[in-house]
Amino acid sequence: MFLEIVFAAGCFWGVEKNFELFDGVVDVVSGYSGGNYENPTYELVLKNRTLQNEGFLTALKNIGRSDAEIAADQKLVNHTESVRITYDPSIVSTEELIKNFWQIHNPTQVDGQGNDIGNNYRSALYWTTQTQKEIAFSTRDEFQILLNAEGYGVIVTEMKPLDKFWPAEDYHQDFLLKNPYGYCPEYSTGVAFDNTKSEESVELDNASSEENDFSILEPLRGKEIIIVDAEVKGSCLYCIQFEKKVTDHYNGTIPLRTAPASSLQGFELTTETWATPTIFFIEDGVEVWASQGYMPPSAFYKALGEFKLGKGSEAFNVAFNEGTDRPYCQQYEIFKDTPDGIFIDKLSGHALFDTKDRFNSTSGWLSFTKPVDNEVYEKPDYSLGMIRTEIRSVSSGIHLGHVFDDGPDGMPRYCVNATVLEFMPRVKT
Repeated sequence: MFLEIVFAAGCFWGVEKNFELFDGVVDVVSGYSGGNYENPTYELVLKNRTLQNEGFLTALKNIGRSDAEIAADQKLVNHTESVRITYDPSIVSTEELIKNFWQIHNPTQVDGQGNDIGNNYRSALYWTTQTQKEIAFSTRDEFQILLNAEGYGVIVTEMKPLDKFWPAEDYHQDFLLKNPYGYCPEYSTGVAFDNTKSEESVELDNASSEENDFSILEPLRGKEIIIVDAEVKGSCLYCIQFEKKVTDHYNGTIPLRTAPASSLQGFELTTETWATPTIFFIEDGVEVWASQGYMPPSAFYKALGEFKLGKGSEAFNVAFNEGTDRPYCQQYEIFKDTPDGIFIDKLSGHALFDTKDRFNSTSGWLSFTKPVDNEVYEKPDYSLGMIRTEIRSVSSGIHLGHVFDDGPDGMPRYCVNATVLEFMPRVKT
């Protein structure tokens, strides 16, 4: 038998995606509930929100309106942006879902979550069974104690039986999947329940139930990259996507670390951390650059190029403007006779060329007979009135040089700009 429960925890887009990650949740729908008028729409819910401390603005709106009209508005109860969760309690427990609800937002904030202010963003829980009600109130009381210990106020979550749920418009369903370059608003307090599960709870093996293993992060010396993740690990679709597309494949020499905002200590940051992921480039603990929301690999590596190489540098011009090193440049002279080892992408850290395939072409550029398998791709280049074959790094997309058919013994010649490479001596085993 499937059960239903409705949660409101701010903007419904991120809440919907959070609960879709649970095994045992069979359906999650964004919609509206908790109000006292029929057929709510997104436009109506926005129109009927009552902002905190409107005061003078409310007085202006009421100019020219009758007492009856004003009284009718004052009796109106707006709907919340909420999500209806249908789940199999034999796979995922009610307690697990409700505890997650408390953890993913700030239930002490009145009529809003983070920067999303209005009664449509208020915290709410609407149950459909007596058991859900009992668990909701017992976990609320338990969470209140944890919040108090961290200096938070009283939980103001609206808690009552579900009256009616209206599904939101189609364009709101699976919104985060339809808009891949956004961010997840980070509403949570960072306070969490003890991960020891009760007898009713069912062990989950998915990302949304993994124990958070974040520790305190303090600044390193020099340059580093910090990725601010959700307080509840696995609850942010954009963070998961960024991890899969970027951080899982990053091997660069600038350290990269991931943590929730609550773990950061000693950093001088000017960009707010309420959106996840937020990508910070840091030098000696001080923010140099930041971006809120998901970044595709191409955008991340271009930003990293400015941070590491310098936008006006020869290396940046080569990597992102298809420039060319001067023949016999300083970096070429350093790299032409290195010991045994590999040349890596200066940004991503991926291996690109091996010294075993290097030869002296007397051209003034590094030359190799082949790249490392699956790390370099080719594309036609018709610039400068010539027909050539350009080579680029698969991992970062940066320009590396060109490949020609005049290598030794009929092999190709991969002509590579030295300024976009770093050298790593081979580790002897």
